[in-house]
This record gives sequence, structure tokens and C-alpha cells, in this order.
Amino acid sequence: MNDHAADEELRVHSVPGLPEFAEGDDLAGALLTAAPWLRDDDVLVITSKIVSKIEGRVMDTPPDPEERDALRREQVLAEAEHVLARKGRTLITQNKLGIVQAASGVDASNVATDQIALLPRDPDATAERLRAELAERAGIRVAVVITDTMGRAWRVGQTDVAIGSAGVAVLHRYAGSTDSLGNALEVTEVAVADEIAGAADLVKGKLGRTPVAVVRGIDERDDGSRAGDLVRTVEEDLFRLGTAEAIARGRGEAVLLRRSVREFADTPVDAEALRRAVGAALTAPAPHHTRPVRFVWLRDRALRGKLLDAMRTAWLEDLRADGLSEERARRRVGRGDLLYEAPELVVPFLLRDGAHDYPDERRTDAERSMFVVAGGAAVQNLLVSLAAEDIGSCWVSSTLFCPEVVRNTLELPEHWEPLGAVAVGYPAEPHEGPREPRDPEEGLVEL
Repeated sequence: MNDHAADEELRVHSVPGLPEFAEGDDLAGALLTAAPWLRDDDVLVITSKIVSKIEGRVMDTPPDPEERDALRREQVLAEAEHVLARKGRTLITQNKLGIVQAASGVDASNVATDQIALLPRDPDATAERLRAELAERAGIRVAVVITDTMGRAWRVGQTDVAIGSAGVAVLHRYAGSTDSLGNALEVTEVAVADEIAGAADLVKGKLGRTPVAVVRGIDERDDGSRAGDLVRTVEEDLFRLGTAEAIARGRGEAVLLRRSVREFADTPVDAEALRRAVGAALTAPAPHHTRPVRFVWLRDRALRGKLLDAMRTAWLEDLRADGLSEERARRRVGRGDLLYEAPELVVPFLLRDGAHDYPDERRTDAERSMFVVAGGAAVQNLLVSLAAEDIGSCWVSSTLFCPEVVRNTLELPEHWEPLGAVAVGYPAEPHEGPREPRDPEEGLVEL
């Protein structure tokens, strides 16, 4: 496979003498006048700002600096598909071209002080039209790259990159080739169009009113690709969100991540992650500033087996007493096998030490209900927090039906009330992502 390096020397020429462009101007004519020396296989590299001016993508702004800034910020949001990060007044967005950059590409440099510039609507199409027009008018076959300036993740400073192109392969793929030392290259792809943009900027600069350069000696033939092919989708971007936005999304999706896992992987659970989840669970609200929930982590396998065997026996006795056949009873009890198979087992308990005493049944029942709700909130917190740690769980209610068996087996005081058992472990199947929220009309009653 060919290298993407130029066969001979590479030259970068500035194109001086271009006019100040305005809407409707003849860009092809201006280029042919300023650079009559253009020849086949040259790459014309054009700053997007002059394309924006010619295509009427420049907006007049109020003379007042604050009003101008307000309009600029309004246009930043109008040009954005998504706001991905905020820091102070700076917004990082994915704009309508799919490009992730600061301020949607809306810019106030190299335009009049009462104007702002938006990016071209379709720079790939503009590049193709200009290339065809130069071929028709001058009989030359050049490539065109339209550039914009932007920062890069993990790096200080800005550089020019390609946002539109025609006539040149934007990527050079090395997959399937080997380097000079015999190492196989599997994923290496060089962004040739961006390299061309950066090289051209060395002669264009930002202050010298030289918005066009020509790169000569590039040996990347047209393969039909366009600068739009260089845009990584937000869904594929591992760093698509800023810290604040990632935290906000995590808050919104945390509850939706929780699922009841029915099959666990044979992988040890991270003990510290489980402890963090329990710590979060204990933040659930409770009556009278009490702390009525305890989570018992059954790390002793022998004790865990003893408890589950005792619960299974008690459950079978109840089902037989209900008149179920032995086969049906054992089949129903078999649903509790998940507690045996899970890597870890946590049993939540409710303690009513801080409950108030009342002389009447109504308030006594209400007091009991408050503590049960608090226990349920703590269990839900645990399940959600485990999901946020990528740990699966399944709440099994069987301990509720045999509290004495649970207390006696674990040798716990009589006032400890079990709230079910939680099987904990990493899911055997890959995580499917957050669920969609339910329709609130299914459960919301407005009075």
C-alpha cells in the first residue's frame, strides 16, 4: 500500500492580492486572476470565512458590544444541534454540519466590528461547485479544501481543519499494511485533508488578509470522499460531553439504568463499588432523623448457604399448606435459585428504634408505614447505585415471608425486620443502556 507522503517535495504557496469579498462575489474569477499559475493536481485551500461572506452567511449586529454578544450567543445556539459542554461563557457544541467545536463555528474575527460570521451551510457542496467551475472556465483539475480554525481535545492552541472538500481523498487508511519494522497496522487512518488545512495555514496566517493557499505535491487521488466523512458522530465519541454535562446526564439516567438481572457473570464484585452503593443507599430519607436501615452483606458462603436452605424449607412448607402440589411448589421455589447463583447477597433490614409510640391504631399504622417507605427508598437507592457502578442486582422478596427464619439463622435481634434479599453481580449479558421513561400519564394524577 502506498504511503500518504508526497513523492517529491511539497510546496505551499500563498495567494496574495485577493479582494475583500462580499455576498454574491465571483470566487472562481478572483482566484484565476490572483493565481494564474494554478495547475492540475494543485489543492486550493480556502478559509471558510470568505465562503461565508460570498454565500451571505454574515449577519449585521448592533453597535453596542453587549447587544452584539447577545446576538452572537443566540446564533451559537441556533446553529447547534447539541450543546456538549459549558465552561464559563464558552459553549462546545455539535453544529448543524455535525462538527464539534466552540460556539458552533460562529465567529466575530476577520469581519467588520458590527458583524458576525456563520459557517457555510454545506462546505462540501461549495468545494465541489468551485472545483467544477474552475475546470469549466480554465480547464484545470484542482482539489478544493475549505477550512475553519478550531481547538483540539487535550491540546493547547488552535489549528485549521477541513470542513469542506472535493477532489482529494480526505483519509489515508493504512489498515492491512505493515510499517518498516514489520508491525501490522490495523486502525491507523491519517486525516490527510486536515493535514493539508494545517500546512496551508502556515502561509495564510490570521492577520495578513491571505485567506487562500495552494498546496502542491499531494499525491492523494480523488476517491469521492468529503470532509464530512471526517466527522466522528457524537454517539461514537468517547469524550462527547463535558464534565458538568456528563454528570447531569448521569443524574437523569441513573434510575433508568436499573434492571432486575436474572443471570450473573462469574466475575467477583468490586467490594469498594458495593460499599459505595450501600453508602449512597443510606442517604434515603427516614422519619424523625433516624437511620432505620441496615444492609447485611453475607460474605461467609457457609452462612449464606445455611440461610438460603432454611428459607427454601420455610417457603416449601408455606406452599404445601396452600395446597400446591409438590411439583408446583418446588417449581415456584426454584425461582429463588438466583440467590444461590449470585456472586454476592445483601439482605436489607428495617429497625424501628426511633419510631414514636401512639395510643391509637391509626397513628401507629401511619408510623409503621413511614418506616416501611423509608426502607423501600433505601433499597431502591441501593439498586440504582449498583446500576450506576455497572453492577447488576435483583431484589427477591422471599425473606419477607419468613422473618423469624432469617433472624434466627443470622442470630439477629427480634426487632430487625428483613426487607427481602438483593442478589448482586455483574450481568451475564451486555448492558443495554438506560430504558425510556414511562409515560407519566400512566401513573400521574393531577388534582
